[in-house]
Amino acid sequence: MTVEPLIEKLVGRVADFRHKLHRIPELGYEEFKTAAAIRAELDSLGIAHIDGVPDAPTATVAWVGDTSKPCVALRADIDALPILEKTGLPYASTHEGRMHACGHDGHTATLVGTANLLKSIARELPVCVKFIWQPAEEGGGGAERLVDAGVLDGRLGPKVHAIFGLHGWPGIKVGSVATKPGVLLAATDCYAATFRGRGCHGAYPHLGLDPIVTAAEAVLNLQQFVSREFDPTDSAVVTVGTFHAGTAVNIIPDTAKITGTARTLNDPARKQIRAALERRCAGIAAANNCELSFEWIEGYPPTVNDPAMSDYVADIARKTLGPDRFLPVPRPSMGGEDFAYYLEKVPGCFFLVGVEPADKNSYPPLHSDRYDFTDAALAVGMRMFAELVRGFSPRA
Repeated sequence: MTVEPLIEKLVGRVADFRHKLHRIPELGYEEFKTAAAIRAELDSLGIAHIDGVPDAPTATVAWVGDTSKPCVALRADIDALPILEKTGLPYASTHEGRMHACGHDGHTATLVGTANLLKSIARELPVCVKFIWQPAEEGGGGAERLVDAGVLDGRLGPKVHAIFGLHGWPGIKVGSVATKPGVLLAATDCYAATFRGRGCHGAYPHLGLDPIVTAAEAVLNLQQFVSREFDPTDSAVVTVGTFHAGTAVNIIPDTAKITGTARTLNDPARKQIRAALERRCAGIAAANNCELSFEWIEGYPPTVNDPAMSDYVADIARKTLGPDRFLPVPRPSMGGEDFAYYLEKVPGCFFLVGVEPADKNSYPPLHSDRYDFTDAALAVGMRMFAELVRGFSPRA
């Protein structure tokens, strides 16, 4: 049987649910209204659920189907961003300074709609399906906490054999899906370098040790790492995102601090970039007779799709949406995703769902104050999730 008629009946309700979520965006680990809305939908469908795990009270986990069969997990992230919305939509955020600027309302609603659909055909499914509504993707590492709580290994519901997740993508037209085997997204490490000199009057710089000049030299020097030390056939990004120093125009301060992000695609590159950044900052500090305090903040690992699971997603997309609707991703993105923690434990694939309307030549990017997940993409996500489940076998 085809699930298209079932999706057509559900998609209006799913869109309404997305709009409801869009009005109440909440930051990581604070998504209590969002979690309550998800759980109310599951209750209305008669789907039992586990509410919260250690250190992640807003997580919701549920499953349908025969638990003696292999289990396939589907995941959606539920948190929003600290952005003031400027879409002007009738369902715009009612939480000032909070916004679903990354489309997690669309991901969440897609998974709720999928749960509704699969519950109605649960007896026909070749697998058990686990649904994971995960908090705190936007920097909070909610996926890691759920993995630690046992969401994959059988301590929290059935043991997961494979996992799939999706993300709305503005650069792809509605109706199309994209992914690639291997590394899809980068590691998201960050760093902080504090240069300590000796403050003095701005008119007499020779009496002090200027940390601002030192930090400014570091800002420029760090840009040389990728071009001078990194294999030009590989990819890396070093960005300085903040520079904090001083309190007055005529005072040289004691300290200057820079922070930023370092994006790489594999573990050797992560180690190399960390060592190079600290070494360069230390050398510049020493040359200027300043002291250095360097901090490395480990972020998400690279998101690495299982090759067989990626091929499976591509095959399902071509069969479900049409042969021209699957778009192979040519190279990794330097963005990051905590879905990576799931993929470190079980085979799976993270894929991109187009949200750019057919009649548009561009669309607001992710994390823009004008971004909105396109309702027309909800049915596409539901179809992909449903068909990935219906066609799955341990050899998929």
